[in-house]
Amino acid sequence: MESAPITRDDLDASAVVVVLTTLPAGADALAFARAVVDERLAACVGVLGEMQSVYRWQGAVEHAPERQLVIKTTRGQVARLTDWLAAHHPYEVPELIVMPADGGDAYLAWVRQSTAG
Repeated sequence: MESAPITRDDLDASAVVVVLTTLPAGADALAFARAVVDERLAACVGVLGEMQSVYRWQGAVEHAPERQLVIKTTRGQVARLTDWLAAHHPYEVPELIVMPADGGDAYLAWVRQSTAG
């Protein structure tokens, strides 16, 4: 499978991205989200309701209740967010999916302003 070509927006530190990660259903997802926003690693973190995840781990198919976190930030914050997740996430290999985002100019400006500093 070929990867998509890298665009200028992919390299722009101010480009807005959406980062996905999951937490165990029993974790305090709101406190986790608050810490990410407090650290200015994200402008907003949406915490979705409990879901069932099915995945392969250490050679076996497993399933577990989890919560999805939808993190709105900038490409320039992704490295710091990745380091923060490595230090604070309860999973050995936390989900970290980064997707480019497009949207209303005012909202994108708010994300940039909220993560600056």
